[in-house]
Amino acid sequence: MAHSLELLPGPETDAVLRAAWDRLAAAGLRAVRRPASPTDRPHCTLIAAPRIASDVDALLPELATHLPLAAHLGPPVALPGRGRYTLAVAVVPNAALLALHAQAAAALDAYATQTFGHTRPGRWTAHLTLARRLTGDQVGAALELLDRTDQPVAFTAIRRWDGDAARDVVVEAPF
Repeated sequence: MAHSLELLPGPETDAVLRAAWDRLAAAGLRAVRRPASPTDRPHCTLIAAPRIASDVDALLPELATHLPLAAHLGPPVALPGRGRYTLAVAVVPNAALLALHAQAAAALDAYATQTFGHTRPGRWTAHLTLARRLTGDQVGAALELLDRTDQPVAFTAIRRWDGDAARDVVVEAPF
């Protein structure tokens, strides 16, 4: 299972995305929400790797000093992968988001096995996932169910996700 370092949106954006998950799931599409788990939550992956050592948790408070981080949600996007698509809402990158991403990538070089290339600076597409493994026709059907999400978003927490243990460590913004 993958490990990752992620940004968590504030409660307003979280609620918008969970409502979209519910609409997609009710339509029989592969929405992110599976049987409810406390760790299933909207997030924007900064860096992902096959393994990230828990020692990186000591760096999370330093990364959280950049929060809350304001950004803007863009349009839905269909990201290709292995014959299927991931449906997501784009996060429009700004200088602060790109700087935090670069800092996180540099910090994780010492704590992660080889990070996945698509999450490295210069190759990363900031997004919040809505559904996975959709066919092209399912993407079209899903788009009909989505509200426009062009709105501001504030990322208010950072977390390390351990996919092997299905466990997360969350550090909130120092308000």
